Amino acid sequence: MPDARPEVLFVCVHNAGRSQMAAALLEQLGGDRVVVRSAGSAPADDINPAVVEAMAELGIDLRRAGAHPKKLDEAAVAASDVVITMGCGDACPFYPGKRYEDWVLDDPAGQGVDAVRPIRDEIRRRVEALLASLDLDA
Repeated sequence: MPDARPEVLFVCVHNAGRSQMAAALLEQLGGDRVVVRSAGSAPADDINPAVVEAMAELGIDLRRAGAHPKKLDEAAVAASDVVITMGCGDACPFYPGKRYEDWVLDDPAGQGVDAVRPIRDEIRRRVEALLASLDLDA
């Protein structure tokens, strides 16, 4: 029987901040009801340390979860039902029939944890709204 869970892909440039936070929050809030991916058009070498610290404050350990920046590929977009972009511009491939959203958010790159917290909290608010909009009973 095919997996009927909605699949969500979060994309930003470096896959080291916004998309990592969004993916971790959706995994935490959605549990096994949703398939979550994240990727970057030009991935960094590692996740932003201030992002790791800000997420740890919510009890999410990005280091232990094995999160790392990943390169965006067309297969990830093709497999996803929802594609959330966060400043990746035209680098994200477009597939008809997918639900696309562009979340305009401050970039946490080069910011300390005090600046990352409000970005994290806004992402959490948007992830909660996204989760509420998904058909999780399919």
